[in-house]
Amino acid sequence: MMSNLNGTLSAALAAAVDAVRPSLAVVEGRRMGAGAGVMWRADGLVLTNNHVVSSRRDHARVTLADDRQFRARVLGRDPEVDLAVLQIEAEGEFPAASIGESARLRVGELVFAIGHPWGLRDTVTGGIVSHLTTAHTDGPRRAFPVIRTDARLAPGNSGGPLVNAAGEVVGLNAMIFGGDQGIAIPSDLAVEFIAGLGLAQAEKEAAPVHAEWL
Repeated sequence: MMSNLNGTLSAALAAAVDAVRPSLAVVEGRRMGAGAGVMWRADGLVLTNNHVVSSRRDHARVTLADDRQFRARVLGRDPEVDLAVLQIEAEGEFPAASIGESARLRVGELVFAIGHPWGLRDTVTGGIVSHLTTAHTDGPRRAFPVIRTDARLAPGNSGGPLVNAAGEVVGLNAMIFGGDQGIAIPSDLAVEFIAGLGLAQAEKEAAPVHAEWL
């Protein structure tokens, strides 16, 4: 009985991770190194960390899970909470992630971090929500909520999704804290950030695919 239960649970968790993988992207906004990103909407809106995208550029290169590459425009940034939103264009819809409500997270809940640590694409690490806390800044917000987890992160995880057991993106992994804790930006804050930019759902039309480096 216990073996069957463990097998069912393992299969459910693997399915939750598989549900998010098609929406995972590689984001290259600097000459050196790359981070991750999440296809936030089916119209080509990609969310990542602001520090993944160079502050001196208004474009980045995005590689999707199916290896298609796009020259993406930077539509908005919030350096204080370390978020940036990009837009890619092509015919048809993109595989968007399912976005969960970070306000519903509980300490002890199982979560997964998906990204490209040390350049190893589509790598998954797991852990629990260790703490729901607040980060303080010198910017106008002064403070904002963050999620601490013990899911292992490394360079290349930045901008990648923090996923709950239902396969929903509940945060965006942003940094390592204290050597063994990860910090993620809550999905609710990301939703607020995008809404504040006033980005309407785009009408999908045929557009050329740009694969060249900037």
